[in-house]
Amino acid sequence: MPEQAYPIVLSYIQAATLLEARKQGRERIELSPDLGISTVNVTLTPEGVTFPCGEQLNWRQIEKIRKAESNCFVIEDNQERTIQVFSEATSRVCSLYPTQRTPTMLIGGFTMHRIVDIDPMQDTLKKIKTLAPLAGRVLDTATGLGYTAIEAARTAQEVMTIELDPGAQEIARLNPWSRQLFTDPKIKQVMGDAFEVVPEFESESFERIIHDPPVFSLAGELYGGEFYRQLYRVLKRGGRLFHYIGNLESRSSGTVARGALKRLQEAGFKRVVRRPEAFGILAYK
Repeated sequence: MPEQAYPIVLSYIQAATLLEARKQGRERIELSPDLGISTVNVTLTPEGVTFPCGEQLNWRQIEKIRKAESNCFVIEDNQERTIQVFSEATSRVCSLYPTQRTPTMLIGGFTMHRIVDIDPMQDTLKKIKTLAPLAGRVLDTATGLGYTAIEAARTAQEVMTIELDPGAQEIARLNPWSRQLFTDPKIKQVMGDAFEVVPEFESESFERIIHDPPVFSLAGELYGGEFYRQLYRVLKRGGRLFHYIGNLESRSSGTVARGALKRLQEAGFKRVVRRPEAFGILAYK
């Protein structure tokens, strides 16, 4: 029996594929065991489904997964478990939220990426593009699922990424799309509050900064002048900072953006411009 390097992770998308195959009377189909990254051959029987690693699910379990369109499930010892944790650090529930491609994280009811007419990976690439070329040392102030750090590490010399919440990191460990966060030697993870961690870095030690904090209502201090001054301090001369805000055309994000733009200028950034296509602001030192 082949050994499974990583646990199987499924969403309603894979469950729907299985149920349709059952309806068609299929006995074997190709199915992704990792939310669309790869495929394996699975066996269908009247009782349920068997994966090459030996894991099995019955049709009742698959029906349950199919109905849960806001959750992803890890399969262990023939049992499905919702990828969801209650964070003691933030007193919020974190969960892995499926999309047609790359999943996002749900924290306190807020998705951590754009998912309307775009998937989380496309969202990440738009942020990265504002800072191209990414080289040297890069600071990522909010790890989340690690997509930003993973993409930045493709060209950067080193990526320093900060995560406040152990619960969020637990979700990332179970997300197939986050694996490089834990295996890429160019990515250095720091657990802690960015508001407290960034002041500990040496001045002018990063060529690029990606500041993609939780929404203002969850982390207002990361939108403040004091923190912006620290980001300015650790950024090298000639460096750039991308600050994700949200849809700049919306009333709430537009208000946040105007305040952030003003405070970034006051912090010392010589030029601050709106980047509506990436839902954020670009600041130059």
